[in-house]
Amino acid sequence: MKADLLLTDIGQLVTLQGLAEAGPQRGPLDDLPTIADAAVAMADGLIVACGPRAEVEAQVEARLTRSAGGRVVLPGFVDPHTHLPWAGSREGEFAKRLAGMSYAEIAQAGGGIRATMRATRAASLDALLAAARPRLRRMLSHGTTTAEAKSGYGLELEAERRQLEAIAQLDREQPIDLVATNLAAHEIPDEYRQDREAWITKLTDELLPGLKPLAEFCDVFCEDHVFTVEESRRILGRARELGYKLKLHADELVPTGGAELAVELGAVSADHLAKTGPAGIAALAASDTVAVLLPGTSFYLGAKEHAPARAMLEAGVAIALATDANPGSCLTESMPMILTLACVNLRMTPAEAIVAATANAAWAIDRRDRGVLAPGKLADLVVWDAPSWRYLPTHFGVSLVDTVVKRGAVVYDRNQ
Repeated sequence: MKADLLLTDIGQLVTLQGLAEAGPQRGPLDDLPTIADAAVAMADGLIVACGPRAEVEAQVEARLTRSAGGRVVLPGFVDPHTHLPWAGSREGEFAKRLAGMSYAEIAQAGGGIRATMRATRAASLDALLAAARPRLRRMLSHGTTTAEAKSGYGLELEAERRQLEAIAQLDREQPIDLVATNLAAHEIPDEYRQDREAWITKLTDELLPGLKPLAEFCDVFCEDHVFTVEESRRILGRARELGYKLKLHADELVPTGGAELAVELGAVSADHLAKTGPAGIAALAASDTVAVLLPGTSFYLGAKEHAPARAMLEAGVAIALATDANPGSCLTESMPMILTLACVNLRMTPAEAIVAATANAAWAIDRRDRGVLAPGKLADLVVWDAPSWRYLPTHFGVSLVDTVVKRGAVVYDRNQ
């Protein structure tokens, strides 16, 4: 068969085939199947063959051949929870947290999300694009090939529209595939602090229908100081009527019952879950809702408790991992750093973390064509300068990415 690109001389190929085909991987996992001396052939943006090098090379006639130099190859990372794009910065809040202020206290004092809201409302579309492009380049250089991206820093129709238009333009102009989420229900804006009911009505009657053409998902920040469970149910119920797929910020700071609500509504994912208890874990385990854990956020906020990943895995919850890239509570674009934090703080195994950042993360954004290297799947893969896949979480704070291939084309080469 014809191939546009043959990546050969792969020292260790991790395809994840068979782990998340009919649904996301569930339960504890200690090992990942590997193929030594392997190759991957790609055509028209898809994988056409992968496996032992001799077998693949016998099957294909490649227009271009590239050596992996004996390195490790994995599927590209899928980052299923980010807050790209935004304007402004909030480094002053970092010092306030170090001095003892909590995330909720900073928000109640006018900081947090509403501080970024004010900067984002003042930013033009071009300014949002200019701020987001280097973040996406950093994501790519750390091995991310698909990312969800939320609005939620405009908190009024036109500013939210600019964020979603920025996401659409960024999706067109750079290699990482972006999946848009309407998070207008991210906070109560300044002008509605004394009339939250009016803001919720505006969300359901104006912002959700007005922004539907620009976003696939709708998300709500269900938290003690933001939207209650009942308010979140109302907003997401309206979103479902309008044809959005659902996500939910749940149980991040206090146990609100957000995980149970996500399951009740059939959300594709419930995210954060640092405070989810036994009832929420049981509900998630019995559902198709993916638990998206954000260990970078609990680390960045200095939390003493972390999402109960081991209890979730033992119960059979489908777990994904994400950066939560945002200006205030987790300022990072590095999925490899998230792997390290998942292993150290959530006590996940390297195998569990890698599956959660690839195959399961694809399920968390309803993208079944990626996250696994197999014929017919998107040719999204990363060449790692590492002796084995187990090495990735152990060497933190740097990028070990040698090459990124997106839809069958080399889009990042650290040597160029």
